[in-house]
Amino acid sequence: MTEPAFPHQSAAQPAEPTSAPQDGQPAASAAPADRTVQTAPSDAAADAAQPPAAAEPAAAEPPAPSQELRSALAAVRTEVGKAVVGQDAAVTSLLIALLCQGHVLLEGVPGVAKTLLVRTLAAALKLDTKRVQFTPDLMPGDVTGSLVYDARTAEFSFREGPVFTNLVLADEINRTPPKTQASLLEAMEERQVSVDGTPRPLPDPFLVIATQNPVEYEGTYSLPEAQLDRFLLKLVLPLPEREQEVEVLARHAAGFDPRDLAAAGVTPVADATVLERARAEVARVQVSREVLGYAVDVCRATRFSPSLSLGVSPRGATALLRTARAWAWLSGRSFVTPDDIKALAHPTLRHRVQLRAEAELEGVTAEGVLDTVLASVPVPR
Repeated sequence: MTEPAFPHQSAAQPAEPTSAPQDGQPAASAAPADRTVQTAPSDAAADAAQPPAAAEPAAAEPPAPSQELRSALAAVRTEVGKAVVGQDAAVTSLLIALLCQGHVLLEGVPGVAKTLLVRTLAAALKLDTKRVQFTPDLMPGDVTGSLVYDARTAEFSFREGPVFTNLVLADEINRTPPKTQASLLEAMEERQVSVDGTPRPLPDPFLVIATQNPVEYEGTYSLPEAQLDRFLLKLVLPLPEREQEVEVLARHAAGFDPRDLAAAGVTPVADATVLERARAEVARVQVSREVLGYAVDVCRATRFSPSLSLGVSPRGATALLRTARAWAWLSGRSFVTPDDIKALAHPTLRHRVQLRAEAELEGVTAEGVLDTVLASVPVPR
């Protein structure tokens, strides 16, 4: 499975190192070597008369991730599991996107609970959500909002579009023309919508979750590379295993209604305040110079792959750093390790690379190229 699984909350918190730092943890600065400085006799006497200088305080260790906040987000996964079966990895990745304030591209065949997943996540986090069905005749104003003439006041007033919410489900985004697709770019990048020259901020948190069907391309408009690069993660939702599908049928046989989440027992267990506090802790997760170099080397290796015509850009490298820090925090650590980079490489980078035509004909996939890159780039020790 290429998506990271949610860390077990029952695991003990990692102890602070007492000797050598673990992989990826910032090492304490080494004490400078003893140096003998020759001074004039008068200077030496003056130095002897001065009181000894106070020792510089040691660099403070970053605070450990809050168990309370991590437990709250773990409870979100439990709530989503009351309605959605077999998509734990996708739930974890969506939480990472919320912690990083990034956007997500969901790819999966119809009927794997993409819409239900977003609705249940919003219910568990007490967030507003709206769904936009993208069609060939959808206009940009249908997404962002537009100015409407009010005959009573003889003035134009702004009517907000569905983008003014916390979780926007852009269903089948590749079914609408590029002009309408591009209407989301400003909202995704700047978190605002400009109409008639006036910027209007979007709510916080704000997350675009776009879906696309990987098996039906007739009458669709492929997302350009510039827009794909705006998505923090691309998640591939697999078909459920046999036992999971049996569980889905058993729930429906018992009367489960996907349109009535309250009847399924889904209740809010976290809110925007919890996400804000968690984001503040993620921002304090430390990354050593060696791990930064490893993330850069992984991204640079894609630019020299003979199977790729387009490698990962510097924006992709920063995205990999952000998701790795969120994953480290969810795992209960205040520092990033190379394993965190590896765990998030596939969902963060798979949509940022482009295969050469000849490589695609030979059956090469982006997943396979990333596997080769991760296997070839030396891991810092």
